[in-house]
Amino acid sequence: MSFLGLSTTNNLSFYAIPAAWVLAIAPHFYAMALYNKERAPGTPAWSFASPKSNIVNIKSAKLSPSVEDAFLRAEAANDNSFVGLPLFAAAIVAGNVARLPVDTLNAAAALYLVSRIAYSVLYVKGTNLLGGLSRTTAWLTASFTCLTLFVKAGNKLYGF
Repeated sequence: MSFLGLSTTNNLSFYAIPAAWVLAIAPHFYAMALYNKERAPGTPAWSFASPKSNIVNIKSAKLSPSVEDAFLRAEAANDNSFVGLPLFAAAIVAGNVARLPVDTLNAAAALYLVSRIAYSVLYVKGTNLLGGLSRTTAWLTASFTCLTLFVKAGNKLYGF
């Protein structure tokens, strides 16, 4: 069986871990590009030598309030994504150790990745109540997907 050219009968869940890393770093790359594109003429470009100073020095870049907000939101989405990455990786490992069905592992990995894409986009672009609630829903979906894998793995390993 195939979905978007990928075999759904093969266990693709471990590949979702590096994919999640790419999704986690993507908002940071967006923030860097936004900073360099929108900074005022004559202000320093993005510093690779001292990257944390970019957030501290954002006022000196003279970004518009909406661009500054998008920059800070993208950095926050990046931070949150890396906080959740170990939970996801551990859940995938637990599911594989327990030998959960391939379709369960693949579906959980796909749901996590889609939820994290939605989360990051909603974090950067969602500046109203609906955007915030939608972002929270995406975050909860990703988190509960990981927790579900742990419970399913435990149930299988311990015969429940």
